[in-house]
Amino acid sequence: MTARAGEPFALDRALRDIDGLLAGDVPASGPTTSEGDPVRGEWSVTRGEGFVLVPLWESAPLAGVYAPEWNRAEETAQGHLAALTEALDRRWGAHRPVGMRVPLFRRIAGEPMPPFYEALCAQDLLGDLAVWGPLPAGPGRSANWLAVSLNQSDGDAPFILVAAMTDHPIAELEED
Repeated sequence: MTARAGEPFALDRALRDIDGLLAGDVPASGPTTSEGDPVRGEWSVTRGEGFVLVPLWESAPLAGVYAPEWNRAEETAQGHLAALTEALDRRWGAHRPVGMRVPLFRRIAGEPMPPFYEALCAQDLLGDLAVWGPLPAGPGRSANWLAVSLNQSDGDAPFILVAAMTDHPIAELEED
């Protein structure tokens, strides 16, 4: 569960959250840490060397939900991702897809990965990424890269829409 549980999806709010993310800083060094909402404890942010991950939206839990209701929930979640990527494509041009297949297999095999991918896997954020960047930097700031993805850790879990900002290019991991 995330700190966004129970909130309806709003494209304008998701875009404001992304703008706020891009206006912030990423840790230059240090360990990867995750924080929870101070009241409910649900995941609210993960920070690590060169990146920040935040939830933008979470669907209702899907325990006990079956087709056709489950299919409608998935279509709704995919629609939220599509609306968000279309809005961001209008801002910065077409996104570039980055697959999560290799990080998933490396996680299963217990193989090391860059901290960004370790953090995604640790939060069960295994959906393919839509990536933009380098994005224009403000005065005194370096360029950043942005990624969004839709995730579901298992069939009963809610769908989670997330954003990630990095201070380095987001590249698809190569197979060993």
